[in-house]
Amino acid sequence: MRLLVARAIAMDGHDITTASDGAEALEILGRTDTPFELMLTDIQMPVMDGIALALAAARDFPNVTILLMTGYAEQRERASGLSAIAHDVISKPFSVADIRTAVADALASRKVS
Repeated sequence: MRLLVARAIAMDGHDITTASDGAEALEILGRTDTPFELMLTDIQMPVMDGIALALAAARDFPNVTILLMTGYAEQRERASGLSAIAHDVISKPFSVADIRTAVADALASRKVS
């Protein structure tokens, strides 16, 4: 799934960095010299789930736009309280067009804010 999503987003010319879990993603966010504009994360991940990652990223990197994705209704419910920090929660399964549109919408919202 991670590779599919990365390829789909790269089709629009975005630079992509992937992580295998939430802890690795948080570490990558912290070590880069160029701040990330967008973080797209699954809610269900090993080590640190996407909700914990979103909370930490919003606290430590307030300029990053956060998109969450999940295939589970109960996780979507858990994420519903994160509307102040997450741009959207994308439901799986989704098409390549769906994820590309969600990313474009999230990035466009940064320009309006």
